[in-house]
Amino acid sequence: MKVLTVVGNRPQFIKSGPLSEALRAAGIEEVGLHTGQHWDRALSAVFYEELGLPEPRYSLDLHSADPEQMRPRIAAAIERERPDWVVVFGDTNSTLAGAEAALDAGIEVAHVEAGLRSGDLSMPEERNRIAVDRVSALLLCPDDRSAQTLRGEDVPGRIDVVGDVMRDALDLSLPFAKRAAPDQPGPYALLTIHREANTEPERLRRLISELNGAGWTFVFPVHPRTRHVLDENGIRLSPEVRATEPQGYLELLALASGASRIVTDSGGLQKEAYWLGIPCVTLRANTEWVDTVEAGANTLVDPDDPSNLRSVLHDAAFPADAPQLYGDGHAAVRVAASLRAA
Repeated sequence: MKVLTVVGNRPQFIKSGPLSEALRAAGIEEVGLHTGQHWDRALSAVFYEELGLPEPRYSLDLHSADPEQMRPRIAAAIERERPDWVVVFGDTNSTLAGAEAALDAGIEVAHVEAGLRSGDLSMPEERNRIAVDRVSALLLCPDDRSAQTLRGEDVPGRIDVVGDVMRDALDLSLPFAKRAAPDQPGPYALLTIHREANTEPERLRRLISELNGAGWTFVFPVHPRTRHVLDENGIRLSPEVRATEPQGYLELLALASGASRIVTDSGGLQKEAYWLGIPCVTLRANTEWVDTVEAGANTLVDPDDPSNLRSVLHDAAFPADAPQLYGDGHAAVRVAASLRAA
C-alpha cells in the first residue's frame, strides 16, 4: 500500500511525525508532499529537523496559501505516484487542495482530524473542514463528539475514532523539550496570535492594548504575519509583552510547559495546554475544541471585545477533575490500522 501525505503548515508537520513512524511500522509506503503554505524556516523546515521527519519527496515551495495554486501541482504528484490514498490533516488550504486534487484523480481521501466544528462559517478553516469531510472516504476523528457530528451530517465516508496524533507527538517530544527549555525570569504566560482575523489591524490593536495593560508578563513568539501588521501599523508592545522570533516545535513546547497561562488563537496550543494541565485563554469567540471549554480548562475571549481579558487571566484555573480528551497517545497506530483495513 502507498499513501501520499499532504502537509503545509506547522500543526500538520507536527501531526505527520508520529504518523510517518506508524506507517513505516505497518509496512505502508509514504510519499510526502509539502505545499509550501508555511515557508518561513521557523514555521516549516525546522520541524523536519527537530522531529526527524523524512524529507518530503515533493516540496512545492509555492510561498502561498492559495489552494488554486496548490491543486495542479499536487495533482501532478498524484498522477506520478498513483497512491492508494491521499492523507490530509486538519483544516488548512493545503488540506482542501490535497483533497480536491485527489478527488479529481479518483484517489480516495483519508482526513486526519475529521468532524471538528466551531460553528463559525466566517472562518475559512471551518469551511475547509466541512468541504473535506464531505469528500473523504475515511474520516479519522479525534473523539466521539466529532464522529457524532459526522453521522449527523450524513457524510458518506467510513468514520473511525482514533484520537489525536498531536497528542502522540507531544508525548514523544515533551521529555526532549523540557531538557532544552530556556530559562525565563519569573512566572509568565505564553502568548501566540496568528489567525488572519486577529491580525486585522484594528482588532490586533485592541488585543495588544488589553495585553499591554493586563499586569502579566507574556512571552510572545511573533508569527511573521503578525509581525508585519504590528510594524506596518505602529502597534507597540509594552515591556511586559516580550516579543521573540518564531519558535521551533520543541522550543515552543518547552515554553508552553513552563507557562502559568497560555493565551492563544491556535487550535493546536489549546489542546497542548489541556494535555499539559495549563489554563488556556483562547482569543476567539468560538472553538472547534469545545470539550476543553466544557471541562473548564479553556476560556474564550471575544477579540472584538476583549475587555474581560484581565479578569479571565486572573480567574483561569485547570480543573482537578479534568477528563482525558482526544486520545491516549496512540492515535497514529490506529490511523495506520484504519488505512490497512479500509
